[in-house]
Amino acid sequence: MDKKEKCIKSNVIYKGKILTLNCDDVLCSNGEETKREIIHHRGGVCILAEVDGKIAFVKQYRYAYGEEVLELPAGKIEEGENPYDSALRELTEEVGLVAERLEDYGVMYPSPGYTNEKIHLYVATGLKHGEQHFDSDEVLDVEYLSHDVIKKYLKDNTIKDAKTICLLYKYFGNK
Repeated sequence: MDKKEKCIKSNVIYKGKILTLNCDDVLCSNGEETKREIIHHRGGVCILAEVDGKIAFVKQYRYAYGEEVLELPAGKIEEGENPYDSALRELTEEVGLVAERLEDYGVMYPSPGYTNEKIHLYVATGLKHGEQHFDSDEVLDVEYLSHDVIKKYLKDNTIKDAKTICLLYKYFGNK
């Protein structure tokens, strides 16, 4: 049975700098009509960079959670930018590392129930030190953590960020 839903009418509720919120009228495959609240987002990138056996993390205050969150370097894809170039840019901006190349580790859907956001996962190689260039509203600390510390943080729930958890498990699973 085809489970695809059909948009009857798309209703933009809010259009902001990084997202658009719709409340669409939808026809379900079983004939029922309903509403779907969807956050449209250009997508993002998450990058794992290992230097001298330690992986680069950023720690920054996340307003939505009211706490500092430990994450791999990441950011949103800018208008007209491809994910690969976005990842190269974000890695340099946030941690001051320049990568010769990126290995594609796939795409993750952070919350498929209400957003179309896709986060592209990369592992950076051929790293050299460069200069950080924070966004005007970005305040963060860079930390380099050993594999043992990271695995402990995954186990004890110190690392809570979904994109970070996903990329770390993919990376450790391939080693």
